[in-house]
Amino acid sequence: MTFPIRRRPLLGALALLPAPALAQGAARPITVVVPFAPGGSTDIVTRLLAERMTALLGQTVQVENRPGANTVIGAEYVARARPDGQTLLMAAGTTLTINPVIVPNLPYKVDDFAPVMLATTFPFGIITKLAGGPVDVPAWVAAAKARPGVMTYGTNGPTTLTNVAMLMVMERLGITMQDVTYRGDSAQLAAFLAGDLDMLIVAGGTAQPVHRNRQGRLIAWTSERRVESTPEVPSIAQFAPGLEVLSWFGMLAPARTPADVVQRVNAAANEALQDARIRDRLTTDGQFVAGGTPDDFANFLKRTDDQWRPILQRLDVPR
Repeated sequence: MTFPIRRRPLLGALALLPAPALAQGAARPITVVVPFAPGGSTDIVTRLLAERMTALLGQTVQVENRPGANTVIGAEYVARARPDGQTLLMAAGTTLTINPVIVPNLPYKVDDFAPVMLATTFPFGIITKLAGGPVDVPAWVAAAKARPGVMTYGTNGPTTLTNVAMLMVMERLGITMQDVTYRGDSAQLAAFLAGDLDMLIVAGGTAQPVHRNRQGRLIAWTSERRVESTPEVPSIAQFAPGLEVLSWFGMLAPARTPADVVQRVNAAANEALQDARIRDRLTTDGQFVAGGTPDDFANFLKRTDDQWRPILQRLDVPR
């Protein structure tokens, strides 16, 4: 299902909050921690927002990459940071959708964070071989049913978003395939282009270039609505009504961060999302621009947990 984000006018919200609301050392940079390596989708979104927020807040907003352990390292660092608005987290679905369910002894919990703003949601692109691969979803389903568990697809690991997303899609379509793990999207893309994989399921930042360069056939997005930048590509819901698998990027602060600080950062982040250059980049990458209030984000996290948790617990995902 699509989770609607309630819109509230934010123009002028920055002016309503005094600049000293951002911690007592307002001249210190705000650090947004990205729990992934540089160059990925989360990093790109964060850097675009940070640049615009710097101008809006009159205070440097910098990005720091703390990758590792399926986002646990960066998330734990922010969870334990001082709740003063100077250290924030740009989380992804892995951080608060997947990890709390499948990671034993996780060193943080959802309640360790104060939601600031949901930045984007995004589906995954399902890609087949251009030559000899299924040409559409019905052909894919027929091929997979003819060879149960034989067709292969690449993932970044059994408990990553892409693999769980494919498991959810396969379960609904009544098919099985074999997952093959690689270290990152670039490695699995190389394997796919070399003919070692039948299919890919990847986020838009990888799916879009493959589609545009005719390196593979993008047969569907895992969303209910079509992606604006690829109107010719159907959504998976056209073949399985109601089926939607989305991930997300969102900004959080440590729990107990003062509400006025959270609101000021939220206002700046929402204003940044209105920048045409940022919106165009996000749309091109196959993302749906979100925005909204801290409460909107908190409610979204609850609905997402309600959707994913029972599926994660039911599917045979290694823990």
